[in-house]
Amino acid sequence: MKRAAPLSSVHHVQQGFTLIEIMVVMVIIGIATTAIGLSIRPDPSRALRQDAQRLAQLFAIAQTEVRLDGRAIAWQPEARGYRFVRAAWQAGPDGMPVASTRAGLDEFGRDDALRPRDWQAETVKVTPPGPLVLTDEWIGTSWTLALSDGTATVELVREANGRYVVR
Repeated sequence: MKRAAPLSSVHHVQQGFTLIEIMVVMVIIGIATTAIGLSIRPDPSRALRQDAQRLAQLFAIAQTEVRLDGRAIAWQPEARGYRFVRAAWQAGPDGMPVASTRAGLDEFGRDDALRPRDWQAETVKVTPPGPLVLTDEWIGTSWTLALSDGTATVELVREANGRYVVR
């Protein structure tokens, strides 16, 4: 007759996790996910900053085009977007540049880079509001454009050496 092994000598091997352990891990993951989700807020100036970055790139392209062609290009902001226009430019009565219609306007309608574009941000106010004329000068005075959507403002700066920076 065989004797039964004493209870103290029986080895139990755990084959997996208990339901309680799995539930504790799920609760911890849920709390961590919620905390991360609440801490991440969308950047309200993201679209405005993207507009400024794209505009800086387009200004550099337009500046190169002016240097190659020799004719000035003006950037004109509008309510829903902006456009680049090549024409002969002269000073208007208020000192702001005005396109001479005798030479004809080139609005770059078929140019992928300088074609008219809409703002990504819903409404953008540009300061100063007038057209900005790009010439073939390599070194010039620096200037700043302020783009505002009512909640945020981003500045696009042209430095004297011709570099464009978004702040």
